Amino acid sequence: MKKGIIIALTAMFAMVSGAQEKKTTWINNVKLSGYGITQYQYSGQEGAKSNSFNLRLVRASLDGRILSDWYWKMQLQVNGNTSTLGSAPKIVDMFVEWQKYEFFRVKIGQYKNPFTFENPMHPLDQGFMSYSQIIMKLAGFNDRAGAHSSNGRDIGLQVQGDFLKNANGRNLLHYQVGVFNGQGINMKDVDEQKNLIGGVWVMPVAGMRVGAFGWTGSYARKGTWTEDGTSHSGIRKLQQRRYAFSAEYLINDWTFRSEYAHSTGLAFAKALNNTNDASASDCNLSNNGDQSQGVYALVIAPIIRQRLHAKARYDMYQPTGDSSKQITQYEVGLDYLFSKNMQISGEFVHVNNKGLVDPNYQMVDIQVGFRF
Repeated sequence: MKKGIIIALTAMFAMVSGAQEKKTTWINNVKLSGYGITQYQYSGQEGAKSNSFNLRLVRASLDGRILSDWYWKMQLQVNGNTSTLGSAPKIVDMFVEWQKYEFFRVKIGQYKNPFTFENPMHPLDQGFMSYSQIIMKLAGFNDRAGAHSSNGRDIGLQVQGDFLKNANGRNLLHYQVGVFNGQGINMKDVDEQKNLIGGVWVMPVAGMRVGAFGWTGSYARKGTWTEDGTSHSGIRKLQQRRYAFSAEYLINDWTFRSEYAHSTGLAFAKALNNTNDASASDCNLSNNGDQSQGVYALVIAPIIRQRLHAKARYDMYQPTGDSSKQITQYEVGLDYLFSKNMQISGEFVHVNNKGLVDPNYQMVDIQVGFRF
């Protein structure tokens, strides 16, 4: 696998060099970019204390245009090991989009699910040590249904666009809707039922957007399970129904953002980590039931504009739909931007996890990120 990744990266560099040398008109503006995030994190959770440096993310991507109307992108995540779907080197993006019209664009391939404001944000721009809990559990990262880690992505076809310009030429309305396999990244469909995911938002004033999102479909596995004392085998399909409401306001280097999401749908007991182990065919259900929900609210405030920020986030998730296993994180921190391509951030987090015997503990997270 490591040899394959090296070959893939070498090919990417070769493609860029070749495209730049040939200067062809049908394929142009080919760019190599990427980013890395190094991390130190301390967790004081009783029975699971940790204190470690980590490579959170290392990614490299190529993107460009074909003729004038088509945009394409390929992105690889190259850190991690080769034993699991969750952290192994993997393709995270591979798509092409027809962009002839601003109000109607068509994208096909593997890319972010069109669900919530935060999901499609770049990890360095999102603002905190990780995406919020509802994004992680309900948008396709480490999904509550049991799918493998998919970084908020799936494979499918999507249309989107912006329209209804005001007097200043700024669009007031955005829509996006797509059909997806429902199995996460780098996986074919299992049950022949596609996920329908979409959203719409309005932008009444510059820097502000308010939106709503919906998700209907399924997550499925082929394997065995026991129900009411009887053994079964075959394909087990878990219907998923989700919705979210989102609001964001960016003004004078201030950021205000809040989102609420709710999910109805059963989940598998074990998350899929490796297609070659028992979790891949274990179709028994989790005891968390078919309801979950959560909300977050954050503010990022400039101390020195475009350079130094203070930030705070309230982040709550209920994996069972009530407060019996509620996880609440209270976060405060600072970030400093050496330049637009280099930053350091630090956070202190108080966690209250009602699902633990000792529910309260603290975390410290420091990250240095760069992009090129």
